[in-house]
Amino acid sequence: MNVKLRVLSAGVLFFVGGQIVLAQKVKNDTVPKEKKIEEVVILGYSKTATKASSTVSSVTVGSETIENRPNISVLNSIQGTAPGIVANSNSGSPGSGKFNILIRGISSLNGSTDPLYVVDGLITSASQFRNLNPADIDTFTILKDAQATSIYGNRAASGVVVITTKGGKYNSALKISYDALTSFSTYPKTDYNMSNGKQLLTIQNQYGGGFGSTLTQQQIDNWTTDTDWSKQFMRTGISQQHNLGLSLGGESINNYTSLGYAESEGIIKSTDFKRFTLRNNLNGKSKNGKLNYGTIIGLGYSRRNQLDDETNTAINANVIQNPLFGSILSPTYVTPSPYTNGRDLFNAIGSDSAGNRPWILQDNINGGIRNQFTEISIAANANVSYKITDYLTIGNRTGIDYKEFERIFARAANGYLSLVVAAGQGAQYGGFEQFNTTKDLTFNSVTNATFNKQFGDHSVTVSAYLDYLKVHWANNAQVQNGLNPLNWAFGAGTGYIPFNPATPNIYRPTVSAQKVIAGTLAYFATLEYDYQNKYGLDAVVRRDGSYRFSSENKWETFWSVGVRWNIDKEAFMENSGFEMLKLRASLGTSGNQNAVAPTNNINPLILSPISYLDVYSSNTGYQNLPGFGLGSLGNTALKWEQVKQSNIGLDFNYKGVLTGSVDYYQKRTSRLYNPINISGVTGTYTLDPGNNGILDNKGIEGLLRYNAIKKDNFKLSVFANVAYNSNKIVSMDKENLTTDVVDAVGGPANQFQLYPYVGVDPADGEQLFLDINGNITKSPTANDRRLTGKSPNAKFTGGFGFNADYKGFFLDTLFSFQQGGYIYDNLYSWVMDPFYAGNNINVSADLLNSWTPTNTGSNLPSLSANNAGLEGSSDRFLFKSDFIRLKNISLGYNFTKSQLGNLPVRSIKLFVQAENIYTWSNWKGFDPEPVTTYSLNVFPNPKTVSVGANIDF
Repeated sequence: MNVKLRVLSAGVLFFVGGQIVLAQKVKNDTVPKEKKIEEVVILGYSKTATKASSTVSSVTVGSETIENRPNISVLNSIQGTAPGIVANSNSGSPGSGKFNILIRGISSLNGSTDPLYVVDGLITSASQFRNLNPADIDTFTILKDAQATSIYGNRAASGVVVITTKGGKYNSALKISYDALTSFSTYPKTDYNMSNGKQLLTIQNQYGGGFGSTLTQQQIDNWTTDTDWSKQFMRTGISQQHNLGLSLGGESINNYTSLGYAESEGIIKSTDFKRFTLRNNLNGKSKNGKLNYGTIIGLGYSRRNQLDDETNTAINANVIQNPLFGSILSPTYVTPSPYTNGRDLFNAIGSDSAGNRPWILQDNINGGIRNQFTEISIAANANVSYKITDYLTIGNRTGIDYKEFERIFARAANGYLSLVVAAGQGAQYGGFEQFNTTKDLTFNSVTNATFNKQFGDHSVTVSAYLDYLKVHWANNAQVQNGLNPLNWAFGAGTGYIPFNPATPNIYRPTVSAQKVIAGTLAYFATLEYDYQNKYGLDAVVRRDGSYRFSSENKWETFWSVGVRWNIDKEAFMENSGFEMLKLRASLGTSGNQNAVAPTNNINPLILSPISYLDVYSSNTGYQNLPGFGLGSLGNTALKWEQVKQSNIGLDFNYKGVLTGSVDYYQKRTSRLYNPINISGVTGTYTLDPGNNGILDNKGIEGLLRYNAIKKDNFKLSVFANVAYNSNKIVSMDKENLTTDVVDAVGGPANQFQLYPYVGVDPADGEQLFLDINGNITKSPTANDRRLTGKSPNAKFTGGFGFNADYKGFFLDTLFSFQQGGYIYDNLYSWVMDPFYAGNNINVSADLLNSWTPTNTGSNLPSLSANNAGLEGSSDRFLFKSDFIRLKNISLGYNFTKSQLGNLPVRSIKLFVQAENIYTWSNWKGFDPEPVTTYSLNVFPNPKTVSVGANIDF
């Protein structure tokens, strides 16, 4: 390679990808002029607009809000920061993909409700971002209304999240930054008032079941064991993050490179997460500015150990396999396990698990169950644009988003559960090891041509795009049954017991594989028109094609139009003090092709790929001969779900002191993905998925910031955002009202259908309910349930706080809140049920105040109530999930260059911060944040205190 060296004065020489970048020092006599920078709105397909010229409803969260937070996933850091977006972590396990984001409410009953994620201009298959370093993110923009989302057509029905990563700047000197963060996480407490050892034994004795029923009152009074099981299952999780960033730029090229490392212990023993990231963002241009190009490469590797329940819903309520229950339900009169491994435990207790459940759970987290995930991710794209004339530009952005997941799961050779199963089979060796590998490649290429010209007071921009997306997804799995404890090692492939034809059902290995190729194609055009910077019109028309539907329904057209009026530009607004006062409105459509809601970390495009085709499966036919049967019936009439949304909004900025926005929207989803009735002559009576039904969302959103003090040495601003959303099912061909949680016409999605609990009969201690006619009954039936109008989705969400800076000291706070949602607290219902005490499971000490003939005024039913168990379909344990949470508070100091003297650093920031530090709520469980119908299987979000430093060289 022939590289000519250009010698510049006092420059810094740096090699980047075969290019030489020279970052020159600024001359001492050069005084930079103060420049007012307009706020930029990031739109679809790398389009941008100033806040004043934008017609869309969107919110941008900057890097200053995201950086220096202890969250592994950036999604955790946006809760409460923007109106109209509900961000809830359904698990506190580090690296978990159980995260719920809703933009302007639920837009589908059975299809995907995840927003579309766009990273650096290209669509990604991700629904979580554990391998994306939050320190690399520059902006996080939420596109909400039709004018903002319709440009993405086929996958934008639930909103769009646009993430842009950091880059270098032209004509900038070399900048090196180092960030370090050390965190300490603890688990939140419950308010169940759990029993100590003596209290549990007393409850068992009064109930007449469990270990306590075999003891005398004197033996109970003299009992000394009282185990705090939280210390056996929980811990203070220690985490650390380190990030190194380098950026510089010459006249025609700039570069940003970063390295990141994160390591996090979960608050439940045996859970952890580690991550390595590398990113390089390069941008360049020709001398005449006509050619612009860039490359982005992001690499990530992570490994996490999770509890089995994180992805295995079959053990949600299993008290000998799910360690989440260990700290709450373990009997406190039992000592911690004295056994070092599962074999010693099995030799001592055999298959008798009833009174030894906590010891089995301890063995699970001490190595009896292993569940490890690794993820390799590569996000790479290249973009180029060329200005053919002063008015015409062509460009292309092409890239890949590749993820490879591997899960290794094992019931260890010497694990207690393995030995129990082996004993039941009469096998010498137990245990199994499973390898599951998924490869997910998304290829996306966008080509565009843009015409831009100004005619006097008129400005017109017209763009045409071609968007091609292809997904290649493959999965393979293998399971080895039978592990030899002498030489088995987790993930090493050793210690496997060979298959024996004499015992074909014991050590038989299994293998499986799947492969899906999916894709979409779209072409669309955009129009942007402006007159005198006062009036603007934006429009989009888009034609989308998807592989998921039959040829007759493959293509769909989406559109939007938005208008604005910059009132502050009018003559009558002179000297009004408004730097911006803008009224905008939009109307348009977008679509949802994802007919099946994806589970944890699954690419939605690969689900139900051929739902319009009949699927035949192999089976055993007449005289055991191979045959084929109908596996599923295709629906050739299946179409896109369609979302039509209208929005009107107002943006304002008064003297730079008071800024904000307010929006009102209506969103209607038609052709809902719901089962449809078909003739029984086909052998089936319903077809799923099908199209029928209408779902409405309506809401209002507001955002306000008041810069109360703006002095050189003291700055103070306060902010708040709030959103109200109400959803209602307008129509549906087939209602299923046979369960406790239903979708019913006229009510909200996921509505609870229960009968009312009204207390305790003082005469006999039985539970009292209301029947369907409003009469008191002690024996309600399923027919007494009624629609409650209550669902897990909060109606009000938002956040508030302040930012203060005084002579280098800073104090920032963020509170988040939600109101109007309900969750059925299963865990609370269990600890209030004496039946579980009789099965040696810990319960609440509140049961000591249960009804008795001498305690007739109690609000708790008798321990021996005849109608115990009927409360399960009542609202007795249905509670509000309202909360106000101190989401984040940061206190620190910024050292100035003059204070640092001759140190070779530009700036140093030292800080301490806390995350999820306090929650005001009447919810008794670990955490009211997860959006879920039942409080099963909830890994609590931890309280975290961190200390950190940012150093710029």
